[in-house]
Amino acid sequence: MQLKPRRIISLAILFAALIVLVLMLQKPAPVGHSQASAAILQNAQSFDQKMAEFDQATRSSVLSGIADKAEIRINADEVSAVLAQSIGTSGAPLTPNSNIGATPPPIKDQRISFEGDLAHGQFLTEIAGKDVWITISGHLGAKDGYATFDPTEFKVGDLNVPVSLVNPQLQKKLAEQRDRLKLPDNVGSLKVESSELVMQQR
Repeated sequence: MQLKPRRIISLAILFAALIVLVLMLQKPAPVGHSQASAAILQNAQSFDQKMAEFDQATRSSVLSGIADKAEIRINADEVSAVLAQSIGTSGAPLTPNSNIGATPPPIKDQRISFEGDLAHGQFLTEIAGKDVWITISGHLGAKDGYATFDPTEFKVGDLNVPVSLVNPQLQKKLAEQRDRLKLPDNVGSLKVESSELVMQQR
């Protein structure tokens, strides 16, 4: 039996779609590690303590007129612990008919890591009844008192998605959540440096 060109193209498209589906559902290499409840509590407390010390240092430098700006360095475990406490695991599962714009996908698990000057985030969510890992990497920054994020990589499962396709929607969502991205008044700059999150006094 001889296959017609149209049939060959249809089979090729079907095969490509299956590969994409498998890659999307495949678990990618982890960018970080999960933390036990005790570690989350301990790291969140460490984060709060560092922020309190930073706040105290910025007040002291303002009162004494010291030229050197206060600085705080936070590791990925501390950031991940605070994020785990803030997002929890609440949220309704998505179906093919869900309005993603109205209901954000539930986050079941998350991992954060810093590498050089890059921040990596990995989030387990549910789309159309399937657990899917979303991985995003990029540069953190600050502008006009708000945190910014410029992505350099985006993956759904093990499937690389061109950043140019994702970034416009991502920036739109970040703009919609602008109030949540406001930095404390005493923070002037924000960046990842030497695999740590660095905040410097305004």
